[in-house]
Amino acid sequence: MGYFDAASAAPLHPIARQALQASLDEGWADPARLYREGRRARVLLDAAREAAAEAVGCRPDELAFTASGTRAVHTGIAGALAGRRRAGRHLIVSAVEHSSVLHSAEVHEADGGTVTQVPVDRGGAVDPAAFGAALRGDTALACLQSANHEVGTEQPVAEVAEACRAAGVPLLVDAAQSLGWGPVDGGWSLLTASAHKWGGPPGVGLLVVRKGVRFAPQGPVDERESGRAPGFENIPAIVAAAASLRAVRAETAEEAPRLRELTERIRARVPELVPDVEVVGDPVRRLPGVVTFSCLYVDGEALLHELDREGFSVSSGSSCTSSTLTPSHVLRAMGVLSEGNVRVSLPPGTAEEDVERFLAVLPGTVAAVREKLGAPVASEVAREEDVLVVDSLGKRCPIPVIELAKVIGDVPVGGLVRVLSDDEAARLDIPAWCEMRNQEYAGEEPADKGTAYLIRRVS
Repeated sequence: MGYFDAASAAPLHPIARQALQASLDEGWADPARLYREGRRARVLLDAAREAAAEAVGCRPDELAFTASGTRAVHTGIAGALAGRRRAGRHLIVSAVEHSSVLHSAEVHEADGGTVTQVPVDRGGAVDPAAFGAALRGDTALACLQSANHEVGTEQPVAEVAEACRAAGVPLLVDAAQSLGWGPVDGGWSLLTASAHKWGGPPGVGLLVVRKGVRFAPQGPVDERESGRAPGFENIPAIVAAAASLRAVRAETAEEAPRLRELTERIRARVPELVPDVEVVGDPVRRLPGVVTFSCLYVDGEALLHELDREGFSVSSGSSCTSSTLTPSHVLRAMGVLSEGNVRVSLPPGTAEEDVERFLAVLPGTVAAVREKLGAPVASEVAREEDVLVVDSLGKRCPIPVIELAKVIGDVPVGGLVRVLSDDEAARLDIPAWCEMRNQEYAGEEPADKGTAYLIRRVS
């Protein structure tokens, strides 16, 4: 079986399993107690904190263990905003942050704060100058992920951190995807991470708050973890998380280049093997094991199911795999194709043969899904004066783009096709299709129902 979804959750590292089992007998007691069992638990907790702090590059008393990476993000943002309330209530985030960051921003905005989303380029990276320009006198906190969870693009954290430092604004870095590969460079102020991303057990997060950063924990006061993570510590899981972080770091020098070569192989060969594919994300500044591509005329959910039948577990940012039927906010912010999106994220130890088998299976799988979707029927195509109209109302991705592709040859060069659609994904996928097929996207206009997208044939 090919498990290719390590960006969601990496398989439990053997060292994590050993540490978890070994600490179950010693780490069950309350580490706040002074009797023998409590002291043993405290020794384990302190050792884990020191090991994790060394991997992060911070002081042990700056690091708290939380119940998850998401909880670390929520606690970190809320505490930093509250601690700097006198400075202002302006929050800056990038447009491609993890949903945990964006949800915190929504709560802050609903509570009367203001939020600025910094856009990204087509590769998914922010411009440090644009991020710096968003800083204001009332900015309380800025947030930037170290690497994107959907497309693998690494962000210019060091440059953004310098701009924030010059403005006197703390920077919170969500390092969930990258911490297993190495420490985060730059003068960041707060950092969050999640153990299950690097092969630790689920249910353990890290929250680092540098000394000197104003921070006011929110919610009921709790004496544990510097008041930043209420509740009894799960010491066996924490020990396993710290042990696995140290283990994967020791393997990075050998494993990172190997996985990078495998993902570069996928990036290069998928467009050769499958027609009408867009590989997304920065081609150079990227995580070693992540590669993402989108296939025209493919239903993302159907493609994932077919790949699962072939023994491959992958994920997708396509709207058709979401209960909301809206495309991934990351792909939308990048302005890239969202149809038939596939994220391959290889865990450490992935065999070369599994990657080759994936590449062998993928073309037939995509072709089968495209064939099942079929072609539009003639009654759905009409002419409105000199414009060819395609009625795709009520149809979800990728049908609107399929119907557009089927009729573009029916109009003369310079002629227009008007696609009617009420699927939010069409706003992203139709312009992406035009760019891929060298046609002109002429914009959108309101329609009686949904939206009309105008495409001019230029070739």
